[in-house]
Amino acid sequence: MTALQTTYHGQCHCGAVSFTASTDLSAMGDCNCSRCRRLGWVMQSVPAADFVLESGADNLTEFRFNTQTISHLFCRTCGIEAFARGSDGKGQELVMINVHCLDGAPPVDRTAITHWDGANW
Repeated sequence: MTALQTTYHGQCHCGAVSFTASTDLSAMGDCNCSRCRRLGWVMQSVPAADFVLESGADNLTEFRFNTQTISHLFCRTCGIEAFARGSDGKGQELVMINVHCLDGAPPVDRTAITHWDGANW
């Protein structure tokens, strides 16, 4: 963990699923694939070692689509996807957190984040 990282608490809407993640929020992005476009969430990837699922593992439901490589996890109670699990091109396990589910995260300037063209992946 670098000095610029902050440990954030995050949760789904109802609070059944909660987690902590350490990140500097320097690589936020959004995606225009069919799913992400509909959700409108802002993503930040963190190494799996910097993510701790605090509660709600038994309340998560998984959804996979397209290449089936990303485990989209959402709360069975409120339906919010607070994070997803996957890996980068080098096999490093990552957790993609929904920045809008973090307590105390700064406001997101969508003009200053990375925009992924997931629709044409």
